[in-house]
Amino acid sequence: MAEENLWLRQIADNPGHSRWYVQRFRDMAARGADLGGEARLIDAMAPRGARILDAGCGTGRVGGLLAAAGHTVTGVDLDPELIEDARATYPGSDWLVGDLAALSLPDRFDVIVCAGNVLTFVAPSTRVEILRRFADHLADGGRVVTGFGAGRGYDFEEYLADVKRAGLGPSVLLGTWDLRPFAADSDFLVAVLSR
Repeated sequence: MAEENLWLRQIADNPGHSRWYVQRFRDMAARGADLGGEARLIDAMAPRGARILDAGCGTGRVGGLLAAAGHTVTGVDLDPELIEDARATYPGSDWLVGDLAALSLPDRFDVIVCAGNVLTFVAPSTRVEILRRFADHLADGGRVVTGFGAGRGYDFEEYLADVKRAGLGPSVLLGTWDLRPFAADSDFLVAVLSR
């Protein structure tokens, strides 16, 4: 049996899952939660007016903030309902329905950000291919930034081995989006990768 994309499995098991996800982040924003940490880090490392790919963009939360900061953003997500929300909420960017394992865009990007535990939702057999496609979509000197938590079925050491297999290497490893150092006991990994 082929491995499943865990996000698609959740939608199959609960057709209201995507709507719940949209509302969850709206509720968090209404309560004043800080939802911009990923975007602040990417904005700080990107040249002004950078071309940024928000890979697994969901509702456009990260990419929308980056566009507001003056970057040109393209977002790609597998879930049409989340893309619909991104288009309505952040109309100035390109929001595309697509599978990261089949990513093939004409543009090259200064930064590719893959936040929100996206890599833990994809089918495990597609992880290296997704990372390869990220590498293929980088502009000269570009960087890939991924972030996901421990205990989600993708061990950090396995991930770093996949990074190497995909032709990328870690430049910086962090334990949080707010620049805390990564350590052996970290429960989150933010990896800045380059070719």
